[in-house]
Amino acid sequence: MDNCRLIELTSHGDNRGSLIALEKEHDVPFDIKRVFYIYDTKRGTPRGQHANKKSEQMLICVSGSCRVKVDNGKGMQEVYELNTPEQALYTGTMLWREMYDFSGGCVLMVIASEYYNPEEYIRDYDKYIELVNGGGI
Repeated sequence: MDNCRLIELTSHGDNRGSLIALEKEHDVPFDIKRVFYIYDTKRGTPRGQHANKKSEQMLICVSGSCRVKVDNGKGMQEVYELNTPEQALYTGTMLWREMYDFSGGCVLMVIASEYYNPEEYIRDYDKYIELVNGGGI
């Protein structure tokens, strides 16, 4: 998938512990407008299940692990396992995302290129497929 990829993050550490810094244009390929995190997700409960019209995102599992299914609406799906804070999943616009299989204590941080706007979300999968395949936005 062209607009979805794993990004390796640089960890700096010594005997005191580790640190990862995220900088615009170096680690994050867009202007950061919003950061949020998902935590305390009940076992068996998926999150996401939507696409964003304009928002690019980076997902980082800062603690624990989860899986992310990404669907481009044109027959291509990929599943990524996020299980280290040293790796981010970049997702571009108009990709259907579902996060699931959260481990106990999982904290999934999401960095977004857009401010929250409910009109920007596509929450119906059938409508998403229609839009991606020529139904217009």
